[in-house]
Amino acid sequence: MVASPAFSVAGKRVVVVGAARSGVAAAELLVRRGARVTLTDMRPTCDAAEPLRAQGVALELGGHDPATLAGADLIVVSPGVSLRQPAFALAAARGVETIGEIELASRWLNGRIIAVTGTKGKSTTVTLIGRMLEAGGGHVLVGGNIGVPLSAQVDASTAGTLHVVEVSSFQLETTTTLRPWIALWINLADDHLDRHADLDEYAAAKARIFANQGPDDFAVINADDPMVMRWSRNIAARTVAFSPSGRLADGYMADGGWIVRCTATSTDRLVPVSAVELAGAHMLGNVVAAVAVAATAGAATPAMTQALHGFRGLEHVMEPVATRAGVRFVNDSKATNVEAARRSIESFDRGVVAIVGGRFKGGDLRALREPLAARGRSVVAIGEAAPLVVEALAGVVPVVTAGSMREAVGLAYQAAMPDGVVLLAPACASFDWFADYAERGRAFKQEVERL
Repeated sequence: MVASPAFSVAGKRVVVVGAARSGVAAAELLVRRGARVTLTDMRPTCDAAEPLRAQGVALELGGHDPATLAGADLIVVSPGVSLRQPAFALAAARGVETIGEIELASRWLNGRIIAVTGTKGKSTTVTLIGRMLEAGGGHVLVGGNIGVPLSAQVDASTAGTLHVVEVSSFQLETTTTLRPWIALWINLADDHLDRHADLDEYAAAKARIFANQGPDDFAVINADDPMVMRWSRNIAARTVAFSPSGRLADGYMADGGWIVRCTATSTDRLVPVSAVELAGAHMLGNVVAAVAVAATAGAATPAMTQALHGFRGLEHVMEPVATRAGVRFVNDSKATNVEAARRSIESFDRGVVAIVGGRFKGGDLRALREPLAARGRSVVAIGEAAPLVVEALAGVVPVVTAGSMREAVGLAYQAAMPDGVVLLAPACASFDWFADYAERGRAFKQEVERL
């Protein structure tokens, strides 16, 4: 990808909506590029207020003024902000372009983009791709929806840089020109239905990852996922398939103890499965996806294997926390949707006491009934969704409710004794009790430590 010489914000009035990390990074980038920037947020305070003001950013906190948005030359919206607010309709009626932070940054990148989306496994897969490409000696910057915002990478972007970017549906729905060199769609399941009207709208946002690709680009798709396959038809990029289940005639999969590349005439061994140190059977599918992307980008097989050594996963993703009196504690706070929680539960053979609940985002909690019937010992329901959890899962295993993380961990510990697994797999967002999934995961770990 080459930066667009035609795109300039010099002297323009740009309003950035949302003062979380991506909004702050966008505001700082825009100021450096000569824009007159206003950053607005619904919250009355902003942690970065003073540094931003020192750079020349005007702040409007405590609400979004429709007049400010309508008077802008460009609006840059953070992914946490819904475009259904009336202020955006007024701005659109006046011809103001609204884009997201990922779209903004992509217009100024000199390097090539490897973009990754999906309902579950994005962060782990992005991290693995970055490790594999770095092990091969490339100049790699990892970020987007994980870690460093893309706007914070622009100044370091060179023609040889590979930007490995996690992109959510919220980020993709505000893209117009984003063109990844390699785009990976890992999977699709019910999620974010508190914001998207239905599954098709959610899928259409995800599918925008392929929208601007051409015949010199690559689309890496999950051949096992019918929805991904449906929404990947008629794309212009060259398709590369991978199969978490290992059933594929042409593409990447795990077979006979190896991650392999199959064609009609050959099977090439790339990475030994024994090199994978991640917990959870579903994690192997993420590794296969990462290998497919890294190999497409030109990574050598020794580099891909090297990248796996010592990588046991991300914090809050199937994270082993401790063992107390024979009971294991596992933190999968990032399992914020039903499909992710289902896969978490299925990673264990028996004795699972699952802590489930939070702010419900949609989906069918009854999908947890089958894995709990086979592996579960009980469920502790937490947060706003606790009544929904009880309704969906009662009768399969015993379900109790807890009014705090401390109470939840204590109840789960008692139920899991003497040899079970206490698994934080919420299937919900964290915003009822916590600022984000990371704060929820840390609270879980702190309560385990208290034991």
